Amino acid sequence: MEPNISTLEESIREPLARRTGWIPRIRLRGVGLRASERSLLLFAVDAGLMVLSLFAAVKVRTEWLDAPGSFTALWRWWAMLVVLWWIVAQLLEGYDLALAASAPHSMLSAGAAAAITAVLYQFIPYYTPPLSTRGLALLFVVAAVAAVMLWRGIYAVLFVQPAFETRVLVFGAGFAGRALAGAMRRMRDTGSINPYYGTGYRIVGFVDDDPDRINQAEALGAPVLGGSRDLVRLARELQPDQVVLAITHRHAMEEAAFDAVMTCREQGFHVTTMQAVYERILGRVPVDHIGRNVTMVLPADDRGPGERVYGAIKRATDFLIAGLTLIPLGAILPLVALLNLLGNRGPLFYRQVRVGQAGRLFEVYKLRTMVTDAEKETGAVWARAGDPRVTPVGRLLRRARVDELPQVLNVLRGEMSLIGPRPERPEFVDALAREIPFYRARHAVRPGLTGWAQVRYGYGNSVEDARIKLEYDLYYVRHAGFYLDALIWLKTLAVVLKLQGK
Repeated sequence: MEPNISTLEESIREPLARRTGWIPRIRLRGVGLRASERSLLLFAVDAGLMVLSLFAAVKVRTEWLDAPGSFTALWRWWAMLVVLWWIVAQLLEGYDLALAASAPHSMLSAGAAAAITAVLYQFIPYYTPPLSTRGLALLFVVAAVAAVMLWRGIYAVLFVQPAFETRVLVFGAGFAGRALAGAMRRMRDTGSINPYYGTGYRIVGFVDDDPDRINQAEALGAPVLGGSRDLVRLARELQPDQVVLAITHRHAMEEAAFDAVMTCREQGFHVTTMQAVYERILGRVPVDHIGRNVTMVLPADDRGPGERVYGAIKRATDFLIAGLTLIPLGAILPLVALLNLLGNRGPLFYRQVRVGQAGRLFEVYKLRTMVTDAEKETGAVWARAGDPRVTPVGRLLRRARVDELPQVLNVLRGEMSLIGPRPERPEFVDALAREIPFYRARHAVRPGLTGWAQVRYGYGNSVEDARIKLEYDLYYVRHAGFYLDALIWLKTLAVVLKLQGK
């Protein structure tokens, strides 16, 4: 007997509505917002409200905007405000979707970002209006904070409702399907009982030909509604925003399943893959679920001349910033040397062999943070939290990431970049490459002082940690560009300011 879809959906929604007071879903075709669309919506409205607040304050207190065309003529004011807002909001994690879905978190972080932006903005010459009176400056700050906090509260209440979620029908309830469900259930301590809170996605059901998976609704977070022969019917009845193929080896798909997928595509349903959705939600490439699909570890598109321009500008930026960093490095070295003499007896610098681009070996330079001969008895081992080999002075250097600064010499020599996957020791690379698919693909680019894995995951000391960090590294290899580099810089700055180094 075929399941009644409407009854199944009600059985899922009804307990949630009872416990939270949410109104049951009103299906609005095409309103579902994906993660990237939610981020864009948040930024567009945030930036618009910041500009509107400045415009209103200036309009009320001055006559600068009375002349026709004055708004567009003063474009640099608005542009600078938008850029500054983006920088401050990123530092305060204003676009973490899980946090944005919680009204208290979102309103407090966005309100703080608005206040900081509005204050800092007033100290930038030429590109900002001369907010010379206290009343004008205060009006701008208050208007910006109030407007952004109100909007974030509205977003947290309205845009996480079911009518704005991307409803997903997943084809495959096995290993890949469970991994996708886990990615969509990312919560980040929002306090919500909604398992998909904040991500913008909701799995409405699974399709799988294995009868043993019919009763796994609790583990999967949604029911298994039928097999491949039911896929087209289920898609018509549920009207999902996306049909997701969560099958690792899709080339081995049976003919009936393949025909069902192609029929869904023919009838206008958006068909995508688990790998694409996973990458979009978590910013990681799911190495355990891509089989031997080499395209998943290659750049996401053929950037042509743009890739060469990006590479040239990145190398020039590396050289310039690394050269300038030698100045503060030289200034702090006497202090570090004194601390080292008092509480960390031994050499000031430490050299270690690492694997670089194309698998070439090179020596990285670091300020020593461990006792001398730390691996004399054990050989090469991962550092761990609370590692007794780390000295008190070394712990301070690590928390501020100061111990990595001498690696600007590696950057100047062309062995490293400022941004890229962190270089690993050859002893670990050989072992990890045997256990983790595509591990050596991270060597396609220059290693970096900081990278996507460092700002998204932090320090790792196990094979599982290395696998997760590889997923982030491969995402960077696929999507490296000016925007992602800028985002990594800002998140690195936030880590340094919060003393979150390990």
